[in-house]
Amino acid sequence: MKKIIVVFLSFFILSKANAQKVTGTFTALANQAIRIEGFNGFQTYHIDSDTTDANGNFKLNYANKDIGMGYIITSDNKPFIIILSGEDILLQGVLPSNVESINILKGKENQLFAQYAKEHPRREQAISAWNYLENIYNNDSLFQQQKESLKAIHQEKLRINKEDTQFLNKLPANSYVQWFLPIRKLVSNVSTIAQYHTEEIPATIAALRNVDYKNPRLYKSGLLKDVIESHYWLLENMGQPLDVAYNEMNISSDYLIRNLIKDEKKLNEISQYLFNLLEKHSLFKASEYLAVKLLTQNSCVLNEALSKQLESYRKMKVGNIAPDILLEGDVFKNGNPTKTISKLSEIKSNYTVVLFGASWCPNCVEEINQLLPLYEKWKTKGLEIVFVSLDTNKESYKKYMEKLPFLSFCDYKKWDSKPAQDFAVFASPTFFLLDNNRKIILRPNSVKHLDTWIEFNIK
Repeated sequence: MKKIIVVFLSFFILSKANAQKVTGTFTALANQAIRIEGFNGFQTYHIDSDTTDANGNFKLNYANKDIGMGYIITSDNKPFIIILSGEDILLQGVLPSNVESINILKGKENQLFAQYAKEHPRREQAISAWNYLENIYNNDSLFQQQKESLKAIHQEKLRINKEDTQFLNKLPANSYVQWFLPIRKLVSNVSTIAQYHTEEIPATIAALRNVDYKNPRLYKSGLLKDVIESHYWLLENMGQPLDVAYNEMNISSDYLIRNLIKDEKKLNEISQYLFNLLEKHSLFKASEYLAVKLLTQNSCVLNEALSKQLESYRKMKVGNIAPDILLEGDVFKNGNPTKTISKLSEIKSNYTVVLFGASWCPNCVEEINQLLPLYEKWKTKGLEIVFVSLDTNKESYKKYMEKLPFLSFCDYKKWDSKPAQDFAVFASPTFFLLDNNRKIILRPNSVKHLDTWIEFNIK
């Protein structure tokens, strides 16, 4: 027993010895809760918390496993960004939200980070001003003859960019700040490059494709979401026809999968996020390509939830013929039982929306509340709706369907119902827009998406 206690105490003492401290004083933050959070992929997590004393002093600890970017957060929920680099950090200021008031008295990497965060925007602002003048001197006949001035502008831009590059190159080798700042700069420059420096788009796309998604530093940076979103945003907004953009997205997806193929956890998590992002932005050809690519690769195992989602997409993709549906169980229209239609194929309309949902699903209730005022307008355009309920309770279903003016039915088998199985439905609400031959025209992600499509495509 004594041996166990000694081992435990040794481990406890060693853990404390390995902990790094974030200490400081925020003079306007007396007797307030303060905490530190870190990043883990797309999520943040709690590291440590404290309560400031009457003078605003605090002490927080973090460990080696927390190395990456972090947030110091107080009751106003306005975070102050720090680098948890493995060094002790000492801060002094008024409030974390008042960044200008904070001095970093200890922590070399954080001092360098703060210096760059202050100087880089000023350089960018100067570059923008010089770009504006350069455009005038290049295109305005009043200034086109001023070659020396144009040369001076060009040289000043080179000097500023060189100064920025030199700062990054002089950062401590293998430090977290040395890795983080160039990635952050790459991501933050994407929109500017797309609008004002289109000649840099190919190099920027190449740099984004070469990001190592396996790198644990990326997972701890808070930049994982930004890297993915800025990458595909640039491909969508690079000024090329949509077919070209889709092809570039598919190439980028290939890069991502190859990079992650030996890391199942990250492949599943990042692919899921990317797929949902592409669907959200209606980039269906790109999401379809990603789904099929992931399902047909044999080097990595997809988790069950992602596999079902992608399999549903492959089976029920736009252009496929949707299965027919037998309207079994309780069938209603306008709140009344009906037997006029026994299967989906008997509906005579130019378009049919098949909607899977349930009274117990808050998102379904919200979407249907948005749909109800639109139904009569859609109906005049030759569109009908069938609501396939995933309810299991008869009373709940019957009470809910009373307000539905369109066809609805329920067999009370939830996910095991044949329509849900045939349509590979794994979440609610799920929408399908079919033509009069049951060909899938669209897989809307919301009523708003569906209404926009109807307004644009059905006159």
